[in-house]
Amino acid sequence: MALAYSRLLHRFSAPPPSSPSSSSLPLARRRAAIPRGYNRFAVRWEGRVVEVARAFLGGFQDADAIESDDEGDGNGALRPHEVDDINLELHAPSSGPERWDVLGLGQAMVDFSGMVDDEFLERLGIEKGTRKVINHEERGQVLRAMDGCSYKAAAGGSLSNSLVALSRLGSSWSTKYPEIRIAMAGSVGSDPLGSFYRAKLHRANVHFLSKPIKDGTTGTVIVLTTPDAQRTMLAYQGTSSTLSYDSDLASLVSKSNVLIVEGYLFELPHTIKAIKQACEDAHKNGALIAITASDVSCIKRCYNDFWDIVTNYADILFANANEARAFCELSSTDSPMPAARYLSHSVPLVSVTDGVHGSYIGVKGEAIYIPPSACIPIATCGAGDAYASGILYGILRGSSDLKGIGLLASRVAAVVVGQQGTRLCVQDADRLAESFALHLDNREFCSDVGTDHASNF
Repeated sequence: MALAYSRLLHRFSAPPPSSPSSSSLPLARRRAAIPRGYNRFAVRWEGRVVEVARAFLGGFQDADAIESDDEGDGNGALRPHEVDDINLELHAPSSGPERWDVLGLGQAMVDFSGMVDDEFLERLGIEKGTRKVINHEERGQVLRAMDGCSYKAAAGGSLSNSLVALSRLGSSWSTKYPEIRIAMAGSVGSDPLGSFYRAKLHRANVHFLSKPIKDGTTGTVIVLTTPDAQRTMLAYQGTSSTLSYDSDLASLVSKSNVLIVEGYLFELPHTIKAIKQACEDAHKNGALIAITASDVSCIKRCYNDFWDIVTNYADILFANANEARAFCELSSTDSPMPAARYLSHSVPLVSVTDGVHGSYIGVKGEAIYIPPSACIPIATCGAGDAYASGILYGILRGSSDLKGIGLLASRVAAVVVGQQGTRLCVQDADRLAESFALHLDNREFCSDVGTDHASNF
């Protein structure tokens, strides 16, 4: 493992190639195309290379509380025992670790996911395949229209999807590796949905450490999936959707090895300052910083703030093809490969997904193509979140094989796309983690997976 990390360090610490000609870049990019991230990425891993299994990863924890299916009832009802307030405080619990391997800052949203037809969307005037922020009245209108439909409630949000998948990969019984310790901070209300959210993450072994906001309402996302597997999202942010950087959160950041900031936070009131403070403290304490682009509309509305945070703090950027193009001001017909290559001049590692066309990992001005994994699509919601968990898992397990990490991420995403629900289940996580462990042991490695062959991807 130490040798693998040494190769990874060498790859990221080497001087980057010269940047593309400034004349070929959008004007807004020219002032920020600085290859400033490479040496900082290497420095942050320095000192943890030799003892990565002991110092960077935690001890194994009983996985009995991790459920294979953390969705709610099929009719959207919440079971009484799932909404009990478990009183998690905004600090590591007494039985928790001294340091967290991963800390996520993101929107805490409860997902209501249901299958609808195109006529349903047309009747309500909802544009298919988009994400829209709605108010309380609009949410009520949609939920009333869904009355009688089968839908599920889950502790959702883009970042929590990634963290749950990462937790399940990192808690696998089938590998020799210790468990990855994961925490999340965000904002939930003191309402039943807030308690439901916190309890669900707790059962998935993701420690949600934020106290509920008194008299606040928790945000929700209505996820409507049509028969062609396209998802349309309607986000209600609630009255508690904000993020304040207080001493408790600062303490959490200072005790974390990886900080992940969800891009949806950028569109919430008064959060940019908190994000900058979190990234600055993470940087000072030697943590890696990952940013998720989250949504094209977020990038367009918060373009300058996004670009400032990404170019000054990010070590890893997760984006889909449209988001990457939006960062680079490219047209929707342009290939995402140039975007991945361009962004990697400012961010050490860039992950760009392109659906059925595959994905790219951008490093030092080059883009590594990752072919898609075969699957029969059921719902595309959560695919990018799952892909991000695979990338993070590969890095945390010490692999320097970016192609192999990308193939793992692609397979994790394919599993989620081939099911109803955004969460990677425990059984699939065990199989994928075991496959990747064999790869790390330099044994058989394959990008195609069969459910009967756990040694293959």
